Amino acid sequence: MVKAVAKGVRAYGTVSTGVVKEAVRRHKLSPLAAAALGRTMTGALLLAQTLKNKEAVTLKIAGDGPLGKITADATPEGAVRGFVENPSLDLPLNSVGKLDVGRGVGKGFLFLTRFTGLKEPVTGSAELVTGEIAEDITNYLYVSEQTPSSVGLGVLMDKNGDCRAAGGFFLQTLPDIDEDTLSIIEENIKNLPAVSTLIDEGADGEAMLKLLLKGVDDFELLTKTNVAFRCQCKKERIEEVLISTGEKELKSLIAEGHAEVVCHFCGEKYEFNKEDLEMLLRVAVKANEIKKARST
Repeated sequence: MVKAVAKGVRAYGTVSTGVVKEAVRRHKLSPLAAAALGRTMTGALLLAQTLKNKEAVTLKIAGDGPLGKITADATPEGAVRGFVENPSLDLPLNSVGKLDVGRGVGKGFLFLTRFTGLKEPVTGSAELVTGEIAEDITNYLYVSEQTPSSVGLGVLMDKNGDCRAAGGFFLQTLPDIDEDTLSIIEENIKNLPAVSTLIDEGADGEAMLKLLLKGVDDFELLTKTNVAFRCQCKKERIEEVLISTGEKELKSLIAEGHAEVVCHFCGEKYEFNKEDLEMLLRVAVKANEIKKARST
């Protein structure tokens, strides 16, 4: 992930090929699902760059298409995770011979939630305009947040169903941008090859931004950050979830002698044997006793 500034614009560019490869491996994604989830995760990574450290965003694409809901969480530090409801979906290519992400997503809404340390997270929404993700994020930023921006996303899959190239850019204009600078940027965007093609040919985030801001004064590279598919799930959190299901549910699982919990975001499996579940039941019983004592 590369951050830069130039006259009247903030710019972010990233290569996320490794992120999408890991998502394909963890979720056994079809090429279509990989393209949709890859774009969503890359978009979430780019949007998270406007936040401070320790904050986060959740980007949800809630369309009525056969892919189902697509969700990605990302942080400014470059961590992202995500999942799609129908990871094995396959559809015919669209009229120009590309993966038909728009048809897979369908009509619906985009939801963006920012976790900024306030008491309650802030969520905005906008109607999906194409289902192709990049255009939908650009539209959301303009309609819901009144922020003129341009977002480009791309995922290139090979014939074996693996990710060959993935990445994206996010340009955010500032109030003091002049018409000449805006015209230069618009022309650069118009002439830019497909993001996935650029990355497949060896371009990194910095090279992408230099093409987008060619001819714009005061270009300055600010920071570079590694990005990775990284989930926050761990066994202790899963144990807390199981305890919260209550004594009745835990006793039912104990009777079965085994429980398996799978994280939606990363596909990690957590196994609990009978002894583990009995220990969690004891914790749940104790917690209820303490709660009752405090209420009286």
